[in-house]
Amino acid sequence: MVHRGFAAAVAVAVVGISAVGCGDRDPAADAKHGRQKAAPAYSGLAQVPERLGSDGTTITVGDPAAPVTVHLYEDPRCPVCKEFETTGGAPRLREAIVRREAKTQYTLASFLDDRLGGAGSAKAVNALRAALAKGRFAEYHDVLYAHQPAESVDGFTDAYLLKLAARVPGLRGPDFDSAVKTMKYRSFVTEAEGAYEKAGGALAPQGPGTPTADINDLRIPPEYNGVLFDADAFAGLLSKVRAQPQEWGKLSS
Repeated sequence: MVHRGFAAAVAVAVVGISAVGCGDRDPAADAKHGRQKAAPAYSGLAQVPERLGSDGTTITVGDPAAPVTVHLYEDPRCPVCKEFETTGGAPRLREAIVRREAKTQYTLASFLDDRLGGAGSAKAVNALRAALAKGRFAEYHDVLYAHQPAESVDGFTDAYLLKLAARVPGLRGPDFDSAVKTMKYRSFVTEAEGAYEKAGGALAPQGPGTPTADINDLRIPPEYNGVLFDADAFAGLLSKVRAQPQEWGKLSS
């Protein structure tokens, strides 16, 4: 349950910003908040540590000792995830990661394959896991979202995933290419989708929706999800959490 004080913590940041989720876009809001030009991938991520968690599904990018943890639930085919990753709060989050002020945890879903048909989400999640094995997850993750096919198009094919991988120095090679073509990490894809669905709890047994974000274990409720798409508001929220972590923790009860 989220304490009512949460509203006071984020209301100023999100006032006038629409709450959106995958499949629910607002072009007028995009224009109002300047979300039309995608930001480039943050190159400093090449030197940031990344690892698979002990649960076998959570991928963490950043300094383990960073004071702020942002846990993201995403589906590679979700266009609203792309909005967050390219023109929303994610570029500022990446800067905080490089400064060792924050770390990001990812739970990668693939439910859009069932909803829309095809296998693009699963193939992309498999390829991202293969990139993690090469220490290039963060960079490849940015590239996939920057060049995401239209949601209705099952565009994350093996050939396209390998083409995009060529943009990440040191990623392509026989081991990575084989992992993509053979779906080497198929079990990871299935388990990650299961972890995503479990995160929805009793109220959302099919999953919490994408993108969803937890900050230091406190979930941003759907009605405040607009903060994810305003770069300054999201950066400000991260700064508040870093400056007053104990106060942030009191907002849940």
